[in-house]
Amino acid sequence: MSSDSAETNVVPETRAVANGWLRALEMTAPIARSPTRILPAVIDDLADRFVDAPALISDHGSLSYRALADRSHGYARWALRHGLVKGDVVCLLMPNCPEYLAFWLGITRVGGIVSLLNTNIVGASLAHCVDIVAPKHIIVGKELLAAFAGARPHLASTAKVWSHGDGGAEYPDIAREIDGAGAALAGTGYPPVTTADCALCIYTSGTTGLPKAAKVSHHRLMTWSCWFAGMIGTRPSDRMYNCLPMYHSVGGVVATGAVLVNGGSVVIREKFSAREFWDDVVRYDCTLFQYIGELCRYLVNTPPHPSETKHRIRLCCGNGLRPDVWDEFKSRFRIPKILEFYAASEGNVTMFNVEGKPGAIGRIPPFLAHRSPTALVKFDVDTGEPVRDEDGLCIRCAVNETGEAIGKIAEEHSNVGGRFEGYTSKADSECKILRHVFARGDAWFRTGDLMRKDDQGYYYFVDRIGDTFRWKGENVSTSEVSEVITAFPGVAEAAVYGVAVPGHEGRAGMASVVCGGALDLGAFRAHLAARLPAYAWPVFLRVRGAIEITSTFKHRKNDLALEGYGPGADPVYVHDPAQQTFLPLDATRYRRIQSGQMRL
Repeated sequence: MSSDSAETNVVPETRAVANGWLRALEMTAPIARSPTRILPAVIDDLADRFVDAPALISDHGSLSYRALADRSHGYARWALRHGLVKGDVVCLLMPNCPEYLAFWLGITRVGGIVSLLNTNIVGASLAHCVDIVAPKHIIVGKELLAAFAGARPHLASTAKVWSHGDGGAEYPDIAREIDGAGAALAGTGYPPVTTADCALCIYTSGTTGLPKAAKVSHHRLMTWSCWFAGMIGTRPSDRMYNCLPMYHSVGGVVATGAVLVNGGSVVIREKFSAREFWDDVVRYDCTLFQYIGELCRYLVNTPPHPSETKHRIRLCCGNGLRPDVWDEFKSRFRIPKILEFYAASEGNVTMFNVEGKPGAIGRIPPFLAHRSPTALVKFDVDTGEPVRDEDGLCIRCAVNETGEAIGKIAEEHSNVGGRFEGYTSKADSECKILRHVFARGDAWFRTGDLMRKDDQGYYYFVDRIGDTFRWKGENVSTSEVSEVITAFPGVAEAAVYGVAVPGHEGRAGMASVVCGGALDLGAFRAHLAARLPAYAWPVFLRVRGAIEITSTFKHRKNDLALEGYGPGADPVYVHDPAQQTFLPLDATRYRRIQSGQMRL
């Protein structure tokens, strides 16, 4: 093993665990040997094999394997009729539905690139996402035409706009054109497409600025689908419940592709509903479901549901299940197995927690370390950059020391696991590359995530870079503080972030919390004191009825930080170290803080 590889893990591979890794390797091994076998071609083969078996199921229509293949060929022929050539981009703005997958399978099978637009963004932000990919066509679901109308004044693009469903006189209905196109021979006149070609553009969340469009190749789509199929052990009898947005890599590719490539079915819901979740899972007889972010916390915080233990779920897979929720989620809902993983749409760092170790995001077994060398390097919160030694090289973290996770960018094209396909913007791509890391000339992908690794090789997420802040000369992890706060009885949700205070260096910690009842501030302070150093306690506390989240169940911390700590409609408290208690933040105390008269 090279010096760039991850340190050797000491966890022995049990038979069950090893089988998951082995299945994943066996399913992905043929990809490199068959460069013309892209996911749409796989769907065609599955249609011949499973024919009328359900592929995609929803309350608003379903598609069998044959219907999914035929529908995708309809979109492929539409693309060719309208002059789409290899490398041209089509933007897709549609809610979750079976047709969503049929659309991008069709466009990508003839060399088009489909840009999956976030259905929650509007106005100038939506226009930005369209313009950075320079599309030839834009497809808008009829449900989102009003949102798209708000973006039109900001658009530089002159792409032709189509509606999916009746768009009135302004836009032609692509669904009607597909339905009336007739049954031309599938594959006739299709340009050659290989796994090296770009298939999708998937956007970053935009939590730290405007979204960036990550390029996703056909090879990446095949690898995601087949690797997760092996890790999960999907089979024709499986039904995956997918309530995650299909413009996201997990909801749109992993949750669908991993099940379809082995002949199972995917149940698609337009949006997550904690109240209806278990009814859906039981009604559709689902055996799997995909989660992300705080979805599991929302389920845990719901009242007991009569269907929550009547399901046949054998495994749930996802990322972002926090340690303070893990055990309760697994025991209350009787989930046999949790497969937590870590990955990013554009990144080359991937880990799986196949052993189900609570709180860990995964590990990299020794026999895979050479495929995607990963390291943790010491990080300076003040500069926002890794620490360098006297030779200008990065410094590896010790066991259980927090640092930024990075993945070595492969020089050889055959090492797909180490590739960084980048964004549509070269400047954005360059910002994610760390150079001269452990040797002059090497290049590593920056995840932007702070992690630690224990002596068994398990990685644990600590915080996003930018979320960690300094207060009283110490680094404060917002994730660590949030986990402590939500462990206090009655606190259902907490978002922790730093706010600037006049006359103080760094940022003071602030927490917005959602409580089931009155918050006992004395007991809350004692709870913090027993679990956190004083510098990590939130200085400000805002109690609110709800915390706004993104479509991937992340708190909108930037918006909360901009809101600040000033008195408002919600109760706000400030910790007074002199009185050793939390006090209501009234106008008088606020003025004292702003003028530097109150010590924090």
